[in-house]
Amino acid sequence: MPINRSMPPGDIIPELAYDEVPIAADWLCRAFGFRERLRIGDHRVQLVFGNASIVVTQGAGPAGASHTVMLRVADVDRHYREALSCGAQVAAPPADQPYGERQYAALDIGGHRWVFSQSIADVHPADWGGALYNVS
Repeated sequence: MPINRSMPPGDIIPELAYDEVPIAADWLCRAFGFRERLRIGDHRVQLVFGNASIVVTQGAGPAGASHTVMLRVADVDRHYREALSCGAQVAAPPADQPYGERQYAALDIGGHRWVFSQSIADVHPADWGGALYNVS
């Protein structure tokens, strides 16, 4: 596949709609640790997080939307404190999960649900009821 400098990194790139794109992009950078990659007017902003990306687009927020975006972070507790200081609404505080992750969930200023996850143990999926498949 050819490289296109106009496309952000990642194979899956969620696009999230907000009423105020520049405000939402700025907030996501401050609260959740994204970095701005590309801005197209006031209607579209590409944000990166490690080797992953999202696109903030112009549109109505997710009234009743059921999607969630999950991002891996190095220190979930530090990330949680930073998000709180920027006004993130907590949906679930940091907690250790039986599948080896420490996670918290928050709502952003557009009402989108985010889960932030830190690996704390290498747990085989069979130990918590999962099934591991060999995916190539």
